Amino acid sequence: MGAGERYRVAMCGALLVLAGCTPATPNPASPAPPATITATTTGGASPVTPTPGPSPTARPFDRAAALATVAHLADYGPREARSAAYRKAAEWVRTRFESYGYTVSSQEFPIPAGKSWGISVHAGYSHNVIADPPGFDPAAPHLVIGAHLDTVPQSPGAEDNASGVAVMLELARMLAEQPAGLPVRFIAFGAEEPRGSGDRLHHFGSQYYVAQLGDTARSVKAMVALDRVGAPGPAVPISFGGKGTGAVRDQLVAAAGTIPVTVRESNRTSDHWSFEKAGIPAARLGSIPYAGYHSAGDVPSVVDGAQLAAAGAITWNWLRAQPA
Repeated sequence: MGAGERYRVAMCGALLVLAGCTPATPNPASPAPPATITATTTGGASPVTPTPGPSPTARPFDRAAALATVAHLADYGPREARSAAYRKAAEWVRTRFESYGYTVSSQEFPIPAGKSWGISVHAGYSHNVIADPPGFDPAAPHLVIGAHLDTVPQSPGAEDNASGVAVMLELARMLAEQPAGLPVRFIAFGAEEPRGSGDRLHHFGSQYYVAQLGDTARSVKAMVALDRVGAPGPAVPISFGGKGTGAVRDQLVAAAGTIPVTVRESNRTSDHWSFEKAGIPAARLGSIPYAGYHSAGDVPSVVDGAQLAAAGAITWNWLRAQPA
């Protein structure tokens, strides 16, 4: 056990091994039908009082769909932030969000030339893909769930980070079927991978996004980054940057329930760090070491469906617990 870690061991048993972890309250197989409104009767009679229907319930996290997303994104090959493969993957993610009823926009930003994991990369532009639920107001209180879509130049990025995008898309589908108390904005970030050493040359998409928030920054009540959430392991890592509040990390730990987690005191290597530096409560799920990290070996077979489901369950439980 490292000095910077403490472990909370809680056996999930067959839940992780056989089926993945699910939200604390099981969901039915399909959403409930909408309420039926009876029309006004003729002859001057009073309207019939509508009978409220049950609240809609999301279909459970679909592990097979998440694994299919991982495989699809890896099929594009390396998704370096300014590449044609990245643009194609971003367009595909856009269509997925739109299919769930979200309003999707792109946010373009410049990125410099540099070295990305030992490989020279050129200057250019990348973009974030931003998905908002119907009626979304960025000036009103809301949450942000993010996952970076880009990869280092030599990797198809199944675990890093098609896994995070896959969990994010499943959560977007579930929230479209069963909205949470607070609206949730989903962001597929571009250019998270470094183009040199140091904070300034890392997390370009999220740094740009946060810099453009202005006065609306105070409306972001919390942010969670899903980054490398698919490598198999005995627990789900949960961390924050160590600069701001650890409240979101602790809330995620509580939301895990019986799902085993590893609590890390400080991690600044994903997009949550851009938010935390700006004073926005944030945390990260993911970051289990694996052999194919930042290499051509980061292929779909690296990713474990049970681990995806566990990360999805923790985040879903956390979203449901946030007060309106």
